[in-house]
Amino acid sequence: MRHKKIMIDEVMNLLKLEHVSKVYKGGKKAVDDVTLSFNKGEFIAFIGTSGSGKTTTMRMINRMIEPTSGKITLDGEDLSQKDPVHLRRGIGYVIQQIGLLPHLTIRDNIVLVPKLLKWPDEKRQEIAKNLIELVDLPEEFLDRYPGELSGGQQQRIGVVRALAADQDIILMDEPFGALDPITRDSLQDLVKDLQQRLGKTIIFVTHDMDEAIKLADRIVIMREGKVVQFDTPENILREPADKFVEEFIGEDRLLQARPNVTTVEQIMLKTPVSISPAKSLNEAIKLMRDKRVDTLLVVDDAGFLKGFIDVESIDYNKNKATSVADIMNKQVFFVRKDSLIRDTVQRILKRGIKNVPVVDENSKLVGIVTRTSLVDMVYDSIWGDDSEDESDAAEVHSTTTEKVE
Repeated sequence: MRHKKIMIDEVMNLLKLEHVSKVYKGGKKAVDDVTLSFNKGEFIAFIGTSGSGKTTTMRMINRMIEPTSGKITLDGEDLSQKDPVHLRRGIGYVIQQIGLLPHLTIRDNIVLVPKLLKWPDEKRQEIAKNLIELVDLPEEFLDRYPGELSGGQQQRIGVVRALAADQDIILMDEPFGALDPITRDSLQDLVKDLQQRLGKTIIFVTHDMDEAIKLADRIVIMREGKVVQFDTPENILREPADKFVEEFIGEDRLLQARPNVTTVEQIMLKTPVSISPAKSLNEAIKLMRDKRVDTLLVVDDAGFLKGFIDVESIDYNKNKATSVADIMNKQVFFVRKDSLIRDTVQRILKRGIKNVPVVDENSKLVGIVTRTSLVDMVYDSIWGDDSEDESDAAEVHSTTTEKVE
């Protein structure tokens, strides 16, 4: 099940908006009587047409915009009674323009809010070191300036800066809109992984339905200041609230064509060929030969995915390396077992790769999705609807399994 399970003692909503409206001069209603509630640890995406009120609604949460009427509470506390400066320091915020201060080092940018909160210097330094490691950037970047980093690297710093003061809620205002597709895809994976690992509540504004479906536990679809539908991606795809939502989703969505298959776990092969980092290259070659594969996934003794090796890397390093660990590529692309299939299809096709390892919520290897099995599923969803097609699909699945075992 994609949507997070909430423990009984956490059922009380973390954040509530009750009949919230924003009316500007001249009587224009940017937000019209919005009532929503979000649970702790949820990833919420706001989406809608331009001028729908999605960004205005999000900015009222940290009082960058003051509501005209209604009530917003955090942990039962009325936010209108809190000092807005202190409130904003307690809520992380990431914007599309990144917002790093060019005259400060990366280290000082990361710990900006902890410094304003007068945290001890030793603690701030530790936070900066830990957070830059969290997004797989080298520690020496801490002493560089924003202008020395790429756009994607700067955005990674913008993300971790929002985590530096250990805020429970992070607001993200179209943070990846200006990035190229590959960098954007990578940062989406990073944010979702961090959100799940750290248990943060993220309120995310986007104009991209694919991005909302990929990232969100629940999606708020807005139009002309009103909430049109608020539900899980699966329910929205299966049961759009009205014609507007149907058109906003688009007819090409894979789940519209085959609603009975939703997540990667339902189609993944559960027998990926793997090897431990301590094994020798000779053992790796033998395993590849026996299993008739050209790539091995590398997992530690506990089953955690660590990387991969392939025939090319073995051949290139055969005279200067002895173990799998010596040549392992740690930049392995993976998907989680609860990822939507349509997202995985798009990402495999975009990257041109043959298969993708599947991990659980703890990053343990649990399966593999092959390009063959995905293509078969797509073809079946378009043309196959009888028993003969099902037999053909079973035969292809059997053949694919034999190749990866």
